[in-house]
Amino acid sequence: MDLYACEAAHIGPGERWSVGTGVGVEIPDGHAGLVVPRSGLARDHGIALVNAPGVIDSGYRGELRILLLNTDPADTFRVEPGDRIAQLLLTPIALAEPVEAVALADSVRGEGGFGSSGR
Repeated sequence: MDLYACEAAHIGPGERWSVGTGVGVEIPDGHAGLVVPRSGLARDHGIALVNAPGVIDSGYRGELRILLLNTDPADTFRVEPGDRIAQLLLTPIALAEPVEAVALADSVRGEGGFGSSGR
């Protein structure tokens, strides 16, 4: 679902700003809300989310605030109340219980890090 600004903001080049939506949510247990960017804002204005995706857990009850980042090197981005600034995606999650292990099973990738899964 689209998330809309409920307040104005003027975000200068390279600046970040927390913009309120005026919306509170109650995410069901076993789910998480992911706040994701709007591709049109990125393409047209260089607007990104500082912490994309932002994760909203099921225990949070406050207002959803969106951390916008203006990556444009020259232009100030203006947000007006009613502007669509992000999207909220609800998704089921697996709740894991960490287990201490003496060793991990072998895999083809092993300990290969960045770039090791193929080119």
